[in-house]
Amino acid sequence: MMKKNIYIAYTGGTIGMKKSPFGYIPIPGFLQKQLQNMKELNKKEIPNFVINEYIPLIDSSNMTPKGWKKIAYDIKKNYKKYDGFIILHGTDTMSYTASALSFMLENLQKPVIITGSQIPLCEIRSDGRQNLINSLFIAANYPINEVSLFFNNKLYRGNRTTKTHADGFNAFSSPNLPPLLKIGIKIKKLYNNSILKKKKKLIVHNIKHQPINIVTIYPGISKKIMKNFFLKPTKGLILCSYGTGNAPQNKEFLYEINKAHSKNIIIINLTQCISGTVNMKNYATGNSLYNSGVISGKDLTIEATLTKLHFLFTKNLSINSIKKKMQKNLRGEITNSKKC
Repeated sequence: MMKKNIYIAYTGGTIGMKKSPFGYIPIPGFLQKQLQNMKELNKKEIPNFVINEYIPLIDSSNMTPKGWKKIAYDIKKNYKKYDGFIILHGTDTMSYTASALSFMLENLQKPVIITGSQIPLCEIRSDGRQNLINSLFIAANYPINEVSLFFNNKLYRGNRTTKTHADGFNAFSSPNLPPLLKIGIKIKKLYNNSILKKKKKLIVHNIKHQPINIVTIYPGISKKIMKNFFLKPTKGLILCSYGTGNAPQNKEFLYEINKAHSKNIIIINLTQCISGTVNMKNYATGNSLYNSGVISGKDLTIEATLTKLHFLFTKNLSINSIKKKMQKNLRGEITNSKKC
């Protein structure tokens, strides 16, 4: 049986960093030197792979929509040559990139796995070795044809993930969807729902930076604060509310929401809770938002909501079309539900 061929895009991030007087930094060529010392990569179970080291390498804190576009079009360029793709990426914005790529890569027929590490490969206790080896093994032998994120022995749907631990190996979680696959003594597929039913040609969509704000409601939030979030050129706002989508009944607060709605600013309601979904009809404090034109983000993560808005605004759709698509399941980012 012929070995699979996997394409690795190294964008930067902790996995390939080197210690400096100023902390860990990405160094060109340093990752490849570390990989030469990994004898496991020469085992017959590991597929053939090539590495494209991006110039410049970046800390993922510096990732932008321009960076998402670079990765997506790199995959497009090499799509026919390889059986799967691995993106080595810093953890801080990994879920944003995974979410963005899920919307940009339509009709994906090959696995795209994003991974990295909390400790650099150059360190003896690095988690990067297992994350990389397992990602290669999964891409070749247990391919799931969507954008996923692998970390700490679990493969997640990329647009369902969020970073929940700053310094633990279990850095990521998927609050509202079980992992797609889990690695232990045996490899277990845990979630078999396929996003794609029919084989179609890959479509890579463009994405551009959009003026979107995020505000977390807190007790006593003022009118002035809310007003500032709606200033031009804001086109969309993600409102992180209480519980199942509740917000203050303060008249001044609701006035700013209504005023923004009248200006065609799209307001998405997300829950501040780690898991669960928005249902603005549960309580009067949520219903007032619904009546003010706020739409439900259901159980979207902040990362998926932000990148989905970037994606839809880039397509220059009508406001009503964007609102409908925000509540529609495009890439498995929402749990099917009638709640609003």
